[in-house]
Amino acid sequence: MSRTAKIMIVLSRILVGATFVFSGLAKAVDPLGFTYKIQDYLIELGLTALFPLALPAAVFMVTAEFALGVFLWAGIYRKWTTRLILLFTIFFTPLTLWVAIANPVKDCGCFGDAFVISNWQTFYKNLLLLAGAIWLTMKWKHINPLFTKKAALLAAISTFLLVVLFALHNVYRLPVIDFRPYKVGANIPIQMYVDPEKADLYETIFIYSKNGMTKEFREENYPWNDSTWTFVDMKTHLVREGQKPKIEDFAVESLHYDVTTASWQSGSDITDIVLSDPSYTFLMVAYSLEEMHMRYLNRFREVARYAAEKGYSFYLLTASDLDVVGKWERQQKTGFQFAHADERTLKTMIRSNPGLMLLKEGTVMGKWDDSKVPSTSKIEPIIK
Repeated sequence: MSRTAKIMIVLSRILVGATFVFSGLAKAVDPLGFTYKIQDYLIELGLTALFPLALPAAVFMVTAEFALGVFLWAGIYRKWTTRLILLFTIFFTPLTLWVAIANPVKDCGCFGDAFVISNWQTFYKNLLLLAGAIWLTMKWKHINPLFTKKAALLAAISTFLLVVLFALHNVYRLPVIDFRPYKVGANIPIQMYVDPEKADLYETIFIYSKNGMTKEFREENYPWNDSTWTFVDMKTHLVREGQKPKIEDFAVESLHYDVTTASWQSGSDITDIVLSDPSYTFLMVAYSLEEMHMRYLNRFREVARYAAEKGYSFYLLTASDLDVVGKWERQQKTGFQFAHADERTLKTMIRSNPGLMLLKEGTVMGKWDDSKVPSTSKIEPIIK
């Protein structure tokens, strides 16, 4: 082989292997986040009946990606590793082209929340990977293995076990690394703000008519002092796309029980109250009361009692319907103060159903999945 061909093999091996390892690891940190992304695709394809398969598919995908990247680096099972990588890229390259053109989801989620790229950038990335995978498949015999056959088997088994156990840990516990804007230490109001000079710029068009003629005007020239023109309509369009806030959809609406109608009702928007409270605010986050794990409910009761004694706020945030809230509360008799928020927002806030968040003036002071909700004695050191 020529020196150029050898260099191309090494570079392709590094590039393709690094992409697969990073992609698999970034999603293994947060398999539930990847599961929600798969569900987004299933919704667009009208295949919501496959929702139960989304989590197993997510764990399988992150395991396969990470393992194939490690195998390529280590030269383990070179022939089948390169062929499987090629199959991956052959499948996902046209799929990402469709995603880039149709834009069914905002981003593909190929690197989880660790590194977000656009749909077109994802497609171009896959074209590069496809070229590297084709080259490696053609030249697999020239990939130098780092292990003997016996050691390769041990390395393969260890790799699979490592990534599967890591992914499952992050399914049943909170992700060991939180890349979302609701991570501990993040200030939610700051994540919701964008400098107006850097935000999206929109233009308003006013449509007026006179003597059977219709004309469009802009803000600087519309006939505000000419009564002969009759207003017809107005529309806005995007002039310049700007920065987006990291948090766009955080909104909390209070819920209360109406004795007169004997039913639960929606109340006022309490977003500012929750985010500006100078004291501590406990948020029990349960996007679905129907699917909520009940094993550790008494721990939340204990936290709610503690909050009431100290004068802190405690809310149960859910996306469940009012009828479900009423039925659940009649059964559990918690006495919690309920509030409503968007399901996707709640799933983004914490990957546990339920989970607990502690806020102070909109800053996330702590996050726990239901099995790790601290006792009041352990909360005391956090609250000073």
